Amino acid sequence: MRVKVSSVLNGLIVIFILVLNGSNPCFSQNWDANDGIKKYNVLLQIINYAYVDSVNNAKLVEKAIVETLKELDPHSAYIPKKDVEKANENLVGNFEGIGIQFEILNDTINIVHTITGGPSEKLGIMPGDKIVRINKAVSKMIMDEKGVQFQLKQESGDTIAPPGWKTVNDQWEDATGKKVNNQYVLDRLRGKKGTRVSISIFRKGKKDLIDYTIVRDKIPINSIDCYYMIAPGIGYINLTRFSGTSMTEFHDALRKLKAEGLKNLILDLRNNSGGYMMTAVELADEFLSGEKLIVYTQGLRSQKEIYKSTGNGDLQHGKLVVMINENSASASEIVSGAIQDWDRGIILGRRSFGKGLVQRPFQLPDSSQIRLTTARYYTPSGRCIQMSYAEGADKYYESFRDRFKHGEMVSSDSIKFPDSLKYYTSQKRVVYGAGGIMPDVFIPLDTSAFTDYFIDLRRKNVVNRFIGDYVDQNRTTLKKEYPDFKTFDNKFVIEESFLKNLTDRATKEGVKMDEKGYGLAKELIKNQIKALVAEKLWDINALYEVLNEFDKEVQKAVKVVNDDALFSKLKIQH
Repeated sequence: MRVKVSSVLNGLIVIFILVLNGSNPCFSQNWDANDGIKKYNVLLQIINYAYVDSVNNAKLVEKAIVETLKELDPHSAYIPKKDVEKANENLVGNFEGIGIQFEILNDTINIVHTITGGPSEKLGIMPGDKIVRINKAVSKMIMDEKGVQFQLKQESGDTIAPPGWKTVNDQWEDATGKKVNNQYVLDRLRGKKGTRVSISIFRKGKKDLIDYTIVRDKIPINSIDCYYMIAPGIGYINLTRFSGTSMTEFHDALRKLKAEGLKNLILDLRNNSGGYMMTAVELADEFLSGEKLIVYTQGLRSQKEIYKSTGNGDLQHGKLVVMINENSASASEIVSGAIQDWDRGIILGRRSFGKGLVQRPFQLPDSSQIRLTTARYYTPSGRCIQMSYAEGADKYYESFRDRFKHGEMVSSDSIKFPDSLKYYTSQKRVVYGAGGIMPDVFIPLDTSAFTDYFIDLRRKNVVNRFIGDYVDQNRTTLKKEYPDFKTFDNKFVIEESFLKNLTDRATKEGVKMDEKGYGLAKELIKNQIKALVAEKLWDINALYEVLNEFDKEVQKAVKVVNDDALFSKLKIQH
């Protein structure tokens, strides 16, 4: 035993001698310049030489990177190589797949919509179709007359069997049951452009399954979920993220709305967590006249960079209301901050999240990536709206949750800003820095209809499944009765018998009837029923149009646009 211990100690001494002499090939001069890196490298060598069990070095290094970034700020982040492409999808504005919007109902993949111009739509796949089998193979087997099988690659194009041979699909699997979840579907239907996937569709009214072989393609991820004329002269645009395609989408929406008589705009940035800073700059530029400061950034190792409007925007005139809430962050705060500081429009809603940090991507040697905070951004009045993170990431996010506890969501009086954070807009109105953008018109969070009964209905997905079955069984009749959305919106009525069928099904699925809770939530339930039917018959734009009819914040925004006295009182330029 003494000999063995001695051997280990001697081995460790050898390691330290090699390190000190600089003869270890793992240490170049670049590494020696940083004592911390050298120290960690030695630690790994000691672990690999002397630790009682085998270790996963790559996992240890990744864990160290993650923990290091957590010590910096809450928004610097590490992205493993396998997740980089997926992490960038929302920012790039597209992914590669078959082009469907799906939902899982009764353990079955239901196609809600096919993406316009996508591969599934081109093949004639329809809303209401159910995917019941998937062949996820990227190759086919070919079989000769004797039954001998050979494998041919099928990266793109058709696999053509020689004369006398036939192709054999060897990886079909049933795509139903408890195993089916969102990740299951994404793993099988997403893939590189040009590759193929085969699916079997069940379509109501057809006796046999319909087989499709789909060539994957680039599929757009829209950053504008909804736009329409919400009232005479008033357009509504809901922007969910700031991506590489956002401004193209915005201009397309604006062009169509102007053709319908747009003079004023409600820009809904609620729950918009941000994205590309330059997209935010371009969007703010649409509203500001002349050469005005939109935002500037600065960090200890990043020079001050200034971004100004060009004076070429398409909406420099007309009333503007920007909607924000506690989940509006980063790029959406750049836009709302610039609009507020220049008194160009009215900010309506609740205090925004408070993320004023700029992240820049850096690629690591193995193609993994870090998004490192390199600067803070400042609104035109000089405000940095970043929440404090001095006590660490956990306290940072806890302070956001504390807003609910302290009553901020229902009363603006609960929000206190010190005078040291006081700034002034172009019209000398007082605004405050740190902790988000405070709206000009506060809208309390209304949860009166969110009873336990309603929450249970949502938690168990009862309404969505019920409406899915209803539309599936009555699609042809509904389309005949309501040939377009306007007809549907004006004439669709939810009978008491319909609601009774829903609550009966809810009871069977474990949602115990609560008359009081149902009564308080009844109008909200009816609104959601109508919205879901509209979405399944048309698209997500129809869903939002119906939901907005019941959305008190959106309806308040319409009233604010029409309130000349308020615009005058706040000296808002329009």
